[in-house]
Amino acid sequence: MTVYRGGCHCGNIRLSFETAIAPRDIEIRACQCSFCRRHNSLAAADPYGMLTIGVLREAMLSRYAFGLRTAEYLVCRDCGVYVAAVTIGDVEQRAIVIVNALDAREQFRREPMPTVYDAETRDERVTRRRSRWMPVKWSSES
Repeated sequence: MTVYRGGCHCGNIRLSFETAIAPRDIEIRACQCSFCRRHNSLAAADPYGMLTIGVLREAMLSRYAFGLRTAEYLVCRDCGVYVAAVTIGDVEQRAIVIVNALDAREQFRREPMPTVYDAETRDERVTRRRSRWMPVKWSSES
């Protein structure tokens, strides 16, 4: 496993993305929902990897949920950077990492795949995320 670190601009949210997939081979998704388009979001996940999220000041972490409310989109309240999304209500939380929040973002050069999930039911969305998103853990040191 290789670890790619990153986080928000001000350093309040830190990320560690562990994966055995080379950056050039990992699938990059460009969700076409209005939230992701407005953030120019490019997301990655490795179902066999791990995303560790550390937050220095919890009060400065925005957990935004919309639509079917199956995930929270993590945005720093201080610098405004969108860093990851995590599932809501699952026994084992799953996540995606936002490639632009990684320090080595230039290594993730694969052409993004535009994705539209509007037709998914709530159950279909939860099932997809359980299979395609990665485990996440929260840490005071990331």
